Amino acid sequence: MLSDLHDLELMLRAETPLLLIETREEPRILELFTRLGVRLSEPVFRWTVTDGLRRAEYDIPQPELTEPAAALKHIKATTQSGIYLLLDFHPFLDHPLHVRLLKEIAHGFDTAARRLVLVSHALTTPAELKHLAARAELSLPDRNRLLALIREEAQAWQHAAPNRSFRANRSAVEQLARNLLGVTESDARRLIKSAIRNDGAITESDVAAVTRAKYELLSPDGVVAFEYETAGFGDVAGLDNLKRFVDRRRDVFLDGKDAGADKGVDPPKGIMLLGVQGGGKSLAAKAVAGRLGVPLLRLDFGALYNKYIGESERNLREALRTADVMAPCVLWCDEIEKGISAGQGDEGTPKRILGTLLTWMAERSTSVFLVATSNDISGLPPELVRKGRLDEIFFVDLPDAEVRAEIFRIHLKRRGLDPTGFDHGRLAAASDGFTGAGIEQVVVSAIYAANAEDRTPDTEVLLAELAATQPLAVVMGEQIAQLRAWARERTVPA
Repeated sequence: MLSDLHDLELMLRAETPLLLIETREEPRILELFTRLGVRLSEPVFRWTVTDGLRRAEYDIPQPELTEPAAALKHIKATTQSGIYLLLDFHPFLDHPLHVRLLKEIAHGFDTAARRLVLVSHALTTPAELKHLAARAELSLPDRNRLLALIREEAQAWQHAAPNRSFRANRSAVEQLARNLLGVTESDARRLIKSAIRNDGAITESDVAAVTRAKYELLSPDGVVAFEYETAGFGDVAGLDNLKRFVDRRRDVFLDGKDAGADKGVDPPKGIMLLGVQGGGKSLAAKAVAGRLGVPLLRLDFGALYNKYIGESERNLREALRTADVMAPCVLWCDEIEKGISAGQGDEGTPKRILGTLLTWMAERSTSVFLVATSNDISGLPPELVRKGRLDEIFFVDLPDAEVRAEIFRIHLKRRGLDPTGFDHGRLAAASDGFTGAGIEQVVVSAIYAANAEDRTPDTEVLLAELAATQPLAVVMGEQIAQLRAWARERTVPA
């Protein structure tokens, strides 16, 4: 609050005639400028389309000044200096009369110091006003401020009913403060209130609920999908090298850049998962987030593209900003080659998408671990897959016999069947060439077949379904052979 007050005061003392502030924290803006008016000995006025123009501290509407043009003409005619807050003025900035009046008021600043402050959730500066305007942003609360907000709301909850006791898990409080980084103070206070009022406590379950609510506040529709409950590594058979890789980097990733510097290492950036379709890349991406214990954001490159030039890049920037604010998190770019190869949108869009992504990868300072999955790395530009952009490229191959046996155990147990009642050696041998997804569908089909015959699923039913299904290694034999040959000398087996 104090830093915002100081920064805004400097901007006003610099005699900026037009100030634009994009924010949803209108009450906070009113409070800040009321205090600034006292400091600068300037009256503060506010305008809304419902109440017209009036002193900020007085609740006396002026209906005759609700029309934007009338209000601006009134401000232009007055010789009284002051600060004029125009709230939600953005719909009126495309009208030539309004733009001209704003310009004339700004040009008359030397005669009458009337400072116009436009406040809205989104503001586009008309070209005629850019040389007269400056933009300001409210700071977001840091960890200490968030901890203070948690204390304030806990005390308020107890004060409302003194005989109630407040319970807090210290670890959950610290995690809650960390997960609220990136939201406004008003939203943070609202989410904290919701967590406390639910049961008079702050626990791990509150952290998960608040994290999901935070995502819903920030996410651009349809571009990134949020998943908090991610698969643990216990749900993934094999992938021993990938598991070891993530384990070694977990603490540095969660503790941030300073922790890495203390240990003489750079913070982990991310990985590429290359492999055959259905081989388990998606499950591995979810498992990385589960192992790190952070939310998973899935970036849908197909949803990025827009017919209007420039909109696709803006969609990507919004998605990456969401990931930065949700940090620490895993950002999963599924089938990344579809987003940056030719044939999407206008001819230059894939190049601009790639440039935006590479810039973010090089400059980000947040704990966002990138997991890119691809079925065809030949469609990816070398500047994306070179060392330094990502930490490693892992190849997710078809599972071997031991892993196939474990996959059967996982899917049988998941469907309420006792895995010990099956011959996993025979099943593993008969499923050579199957992917994990293929094995799962065999289990599903076998259960349907057994139910149709009113019998309990057993090894023989599964073997019959395996015999009736062509594995991916046969259906796509040539493509898989080429992919394996390419990956043998260029990637690390997952």
